Amino acid sequence: CPGIRCDAERMNPTPRILLVEDDPGLAANLSQVLNDDGFETHVSVRGDEGLQQAINNRFAAVLTDLRLPGLGGLELVRQLHEAQPRLPIVLMTAHGTIETAIEATKLGAFDYVQKPFEIPDLLALLSRAVEAGRMMSDPIDLVESAAERTSLVGKSKAMQEVCKEIGRVATRSVAVLIRGETGTGKELIARAIYQHSERAAAPFIAVNCAAIPENLLESELFGHERGAFTGADQRRIGRFEQAHRGTLFLDEIGDLSPGTQAKLLRVLQEKAIRRVGGSELIPVDVRILTATHRPLEQLIREGRFREDLFYRISVVTLRLPALRDRREDIPILARHFLRKYADEFGLEPPPLGAEAIGLLQADSWPGNIRELENVTRRLLLSSPGLPVNTRAVATVLRSRVTESQENGATLQSLAAALLGQVQRGELADAHARMLAEAEREILTQAIELSRGNQARAARWLGISRLTLREKLTHLGLHPRQRNDGGTTHPNAD
Repeated sequence: CPGIRCDAERMNPTPRILLVEDDPGLAANLSQVLNDDGFETHVSVRGDEGLQQAINNRFAAVLTDLRLPGLGGLELVRQLHEAQPRLPIVLMTAHGTIETAIEATKLGAFDYVQKPFEIPDLLALLSRAVEAGRMMSDPIDLVESAAERTSLVGKSKAMQEVCKEIGRVATRSVAVLIRGETGTGKELIARAIYQHSERAAAPFIAVNCAAIPENLLESELFGHERGAFTGADQRRIGRFEQAHRGTLFLDEIGDLSPGTQAKLLRVLQEKAIRRVGGSELIPVDVRILTATHRPLEQLIREGRFREDLFYRISVVTLRLPALRDRREDIPILARHFLRKYADEFGLEPPPLGAEAIGLLQADSWPGNIRELENVTRRLLLSSPGLPVNTRAVATVLRSRVTESQENGATLQSLAAALLGQVQRGELADAHARMLAEAEREILTQAIELSRGNQARAARWLGISRLTLREKLTHLGLHPRQRNDGGTTHPNAD
């Protein structure tokens, strides 16, 4: 999210996983797989030992077997969740213990994976768990401290009003709609509301409604019963159940289909869900936070968004200002990002001159804080160790415009070529091919620029590590493979 300062991640960018497994062979194999994929794995062979390790040390997630000596997996989940409610716990379970695993999920486990499992599925699940844990644990402070542990960066009147509004609504368990342009930090605000609420010890679950295919979103939100549809070979606990007594953040709510809108409205009215394919009504106590950059009132007039749902999710509306409306925060943000990426790249933060600041403040910033962050990172990389002056700023801003024009010309040529193939009967999916080629290019460049570090590449792209992995797989790009046929290690520096 734009404006986040994550001290823990900067100090230790490699997610630490506690693996609790008493089978030495399986533990060794899983450790190797996890380490190769960019995790730092610590192993415990007993449940009671694993519990103490997790309580006494900082981990991004716990991966545990269900059958363990010393302390069973179910009891491990219960005690660990009580002690560390924000620590995601993933269970490995055999087919015969699925119901027990579901019970563990209700006790606080993040999710479970059934043996025998596919390694990519396990890695994707762990990535999702680590991301969920980060979103619950990274501190979101509402005021800037002397030590600059600030997460909401800025002193403008507009941002002070936002912080005051967060303070007013955080402790009231009402639905909040967060509105603002792309790149203004809506997820960050949702996390701030959560962390300053009375539900801060319970789960915070985030769902990007625009990133999940429509045919899977209902199952993602409400869960499903075994046999509910093709491929549903076991029961799945949905996000609403996982967020019980906590907070559910629905990003890009304006992208929901009419059918899913109707089902969401019913859940909000009844405070209960039915899993897909099930008949049981399951009570859920969840606070709903939503966000959108789309004009919902216009969508309502066009019949594309339900008016009754709009009133349900917008008991309180919080509007985030665009960066052009808080220009006095640009120097603070720019220096913040310079320090952040200087730490990441092992450099000294360069000084930022007054004239350079003036040039940054004069820009319109259509991409808001996310765009400023990207420009600041490029400034650091283009002149490492040198002061940031007006020439450097002008060069980066000019290259940004030039690249946009060049990319437009390149995309125009590609579109023309694809449509030509359609006219000749050689191609039938020009739109999908165009999107795939554009996505392939930006993913490849991100992996190259991050030197194979998937977590870093995902952060730069503004997507989760899980989403990055899924896109790489979908496009046939091996996570460690470059376009030129070379290979990179996911932790290469």
